[in-house]
Amino acid sequence: MRVPVISLDNIPLMPAKPSRARRWIKEGKAIGKFNKLGIFYVQLIAEPSGMKTQEIVIGLDPGKMFSGVAVQSQKYTLQMLHLVLPFKTVKDRMEQRSMLRRGRRGRRVNRNLSFNKRSHRQARFDNRRGSKLPPSIRANKDLEYRIITLLCDIYPVKTIVAEEVEARGDKSFSPVMVGQRYQINRLSELAKVELRKGWETSNLRKHLGLHKAKSDKSLQIPETHAVDAVTLACSEFVKYKSWEGAKTHGASWVGNAIITNSQFTILRRPPISRRQLHLMVFSKGGNRRKYGGTVTRHGYRKGDYVEATQGNKTYRGWVSGDTKTQVSVSDFNWKRLGQFSKNKVRLIRRSIGIIITAVKTARVASLSALK
Repeated sequence: MRVPVISLDNIPLMPAKPSRARRWIKEGKAIGKFNKLGIFYVQLIAEPSGMKTQEIVIGLDPGKMFSGVAVQSQKYTLQMLHLVLPFKTVKDRMEQRSMLRRGRRGRRVNRNLSFNKRSHRQARFDNRRGSKLPPSIRANKDLEYRIITLLCDIYPVKTIVAEEVEARGDKSFSPVMVGQRYQINRLSELAKVELRKGWETSNLRKHLGLHKAKSDKSLQIPETHAVDAVTLACSEFVKYKSWEGAKTHGASWVGNAIITNSQFTILRRPPISRRQLHLMVFSKGGNRRKYGGTVTRHGYRKGDYVEATQGNKTYRGWVSGDTKTQVSVSDFNWKRLGQFSKNKVRLIRRSIGIIITAVKTARVASLSALK
């Protein structure tokens, strides 16, 4: 385990041992803080002894429903993150929006008139342009980019290694390829970006002796997606190179990287409905109440991390809704824990647009340990 360190000017430095970080805080040389990902780091008050840093790499294994992110140096695994992507939620809501718009347009048309006299809106511009990025894929890429940006704020990252996806057919119109180019262009502004093929990741993972769980990709464990992110990050330190001698030739792995215990965090976006004028379904009398939004009537925002008490039990979760006198609190999976009196809910942390599950120390399982 290593603790991230930043200077007084917010410049990332090399991570330190936890014992050294505790000593700095005790001696008044540093201040302990938490960033938005729940990662503990220290900020030096005095000038550091040196600004020289070693190579630290971020590995990104992008997916459709889940993504893995890892921070790795040659000697330590610094962070592992499992991202639950908002693809399905955004896709369903866009289909729902399209259906409602179609219904509203259909109700405006007077079908008693001939077709050429109906109030159809004419096309104002050509919206059939290429390289269009769907909102569902954009939401995935934006979440990945935000997480990597927050990691670059506390680690001196020099390289970002991502797994490259190749779509079949016309690659210029493939949403996957368009989203990949969109992400690479943004990440290249943070650090140098390297791309790896899927088979390269697989070969290196086997060489490192890391286990990957393939039966259920939705499991929130390091062996589903974070393992590939760790492998991608290690590809900067371990490479497959060919060699030739006087009478022999071949290829072998060159270099080494050490996989260690690190913090494992599971992240997702709160599935909050955006503010709408009214409910989709008609109500009796024709008066439909407003729906969605992030503001409640009791001073809390949806996504706020709170502590709620009900009888002898105390719960911690995220604000997901409200009634006239109560506040709804949900767990990490957005399952409601209960509705609590507004006077028995205490704010712990304001919403940051990310839900962080319980952070734990973990390590990717090795193949030798499973035999």
